[in-house]
Amino acid sequence: MQDIDVVSGDVLNLSLRVHRDLGPGLLESVYETILAGKLIQMGYKVDRQKPIDIQFEDMRFEAAFRIDLLVDDQLLVEIKSVERLNAAHGKQLLTNLRLTGQAVGLLINFGGATLKEGVRRIVNDHKPSASSRLRVNQ
Repeated sequence: MQDIDVVSGDVLNLSLRVHRDLGPGLLESVYETILAGKLIQMGYKVDRQKPIDIQFEDMRFEAAFRIDLLVDDQLLVEIKSVERLNAAHGKQLLTNLRLTGQAVGLLINFGGATLKEGVRRIVNDHKPSASSRLRVNQ
């Protein structure tokens, strides 16, 4: 398994190339499909639209949400194609990181004129403080 910094660097470099060559404004699914295909071509394991189950107290919710890309079982990638990222987008990725137990995620917005202002690296340093019966991610 590659170092997380190498994996995220490859995803960012590829994203920059895709944005430069295709431009902004396509559907998120187009960017997701191309990124996944190119990453697989580079030798990475990539899960697309991976369903995530949530356990809350005595209830289990299957496929409660989906993550856009999971690269090498360690990097969560959330893809957007909007004019401008807002705080809710970062919160969504952080919550997804916490619920999946992953440490690092990339939020990539292909909707802007340049990709530079549309990239956020988010790190999950959450330490659960609730009792085990109240935790969502066990």
